[in-house]
Amino acid sequence: MNTQDIQGMTPDQLSESLLSLKKEQFNLRFQAATGQVEKTHRAGEVRRDIARIKTVLRSRQATA
Repeated sequence: MNTQDIQGMTPDQLSESLLSLKKEQFNLRFQAATGQVEKTHRAGEVRRDIARIKTVLRSRQATA
């Protein structure tokens, strides 16, 4: 997910994306604990995407 894509989203879309990414992060952690994870790099990507979304949401709150 690009920062340009994230900045083009509405706050509702950002919240939905954040929720789905957190669910995916939980599932990846669960898979890692049981040894079933297939894409080990995806955990880092999800974590960075969550941080990007939170940064955009926070900057929008600060400007409002």
